[in-house]
Amino acid sequence: MRISFLGAAGTVTGSKYLLQHEGRHVLVDCGLFQGYKQLRQHNWEAFGLPLRELDAIVLTHAHLDHSGYLPVLVRNGYRGPVYATAATCELAKILLRDSGRLQEEEAAYANRHGYSKHSPALPLYTERDAEQALKLLHPVQLQHRVEVVPGMHIQLRGAGHILGAATVQVDAAGMTLVFSGDLGRMQDPVMFAPQSIEQADYLLVESTYGDRLHSRDDPEQQLADVINRTAQRGGITLVPSFAVGRAQLLMYHLYRLHQRQAIPDLPIYLNSPMATDATHLYQRFRSDHRLSREECEGMCHVAHIVRSTQESMALDSLKTPAVIIAASGMATGGRVLYHLKVLAPDPANSLLIPGFQAGGTRGAQIIAGAESVRIHGREVPIRAEVTAMQNLSAHADADEIMQWLRGFKRPPKHTYVVHGEANAADTLRRRISLELGWSVSVPEYRDSVELQP
Repeated sequence: MRISFLGAAGTVTGSKYLLQHEGRHVLVDCGLFQGYKQLRQHNWEAFGLPLRELDAIVLTHAHLDHSGYLPVLVRNGYRGPVYATAATCELAKILLRDSGRLQEEEAAYANRHGYSKHSPALPLYTERDAEQALKLLHPVQLQHRVEVVPGMHIQLRGAGHILGAATVQVDAAGMTLVFSGDLGRMQDPVMFAPQSIEQADYLLVESTYGDRLHSRDDPEQQLADVINRTAQRGGITLVPSFAVGRAQLLMYHLYRLHQRQAIPDLPIYLNSPMATDATHLYQRFRSDHRLSREECEGMCHVAHIVRSTQESMALDSLKTPAVIIAASGMATGGRVLYHLKVLAPDPANSLLIPGFQAGGTRGAQIIAGAESVRIHGREVPIRAEVTAMQNLSAHADADEIMQWLRGFKRPPKHTYVVHGEANAADTLRRRISLELGWSVSVPEYRDSVELQP
């Protein structure tokens, strides 16, 4: 069996791992590259394998850096099955449709205002392409062994992180491969801890936070401090947030703060139709998370839902304190950009940036202290108070990754550290080698390795 690292190797986005076995090809994850332009350009490259030869795709979870390239493959001819948990399938329906629609809107906006270097600017894929891709989704139950191609079986286990996220075990050629996907926190207030795995011949483990630990500060206290401080100035707290996972965790904490009267009775807006739809799935898949029925209801109703473009635009005219949660989490697109253009130049306001920000994104520039960021072809000054919250991440930190790895009863024959920036991946590699004594390496983009039984 051969594995090729077609993404999230040496970087934290674009997860794609191609398995070849007895003439069959299976892709584990199908993600978009995000962040730096040189990475995003990979999204426009040829896949590297005739799509008639690709037999199956398996998704670890629905975030776009793991699922967002799927409409490109389908538009270009892929017609095979796409396996994922039921919750991931439902979230993918929300995320991929929104991604296609957003890319069409951004291309149209660029063409109207003439700030793209391409004439005309084109979307990577459209909402219609996404709809075609969604027809290929095949829900798989956790712990169930499924044959995806002759001689190759998969088994999914809970990974925490977000609703539906799973690790993937692949059994073929007398070998067991495990893909960690994105691992969740051990003590996440919403999601269960990732399930332990006892053995694998080969392991791919993520390293998003492989070189750091999450703050042990109370996230609710930090959230309350920022909101209260901003409200006293008469300002608005803007939170760029991933629509799936981060938005729900934020609303859970805001619900608890509101219950305790730890923040003023100010309006909270969830300005993301996608996040709204995703939130309702937490009620549908209640067995997949820790929340009680009451907590789930509270989380779902703490915010005013903003659906239409007109309602979104009206938020930019607010003159009283409020909290606005808007996609996207790294400020790479979506409605949050329009709020940033209005709110970021005013020092009365706050920009609360939660979680990991990939290099090259506007979120990363903002928390690094940039005086301005470029949005829709013009520079927008950053004068608002900026607060980075690292304790709201849905990713395991370095110690939690090591804790999960220690659940293996025997070392894998070899471990590949993936899905991390260069320093994070290499730092985790050193820890695995020194503390566990395992054979471990960091693959490079497009490396291809023959796996031996």
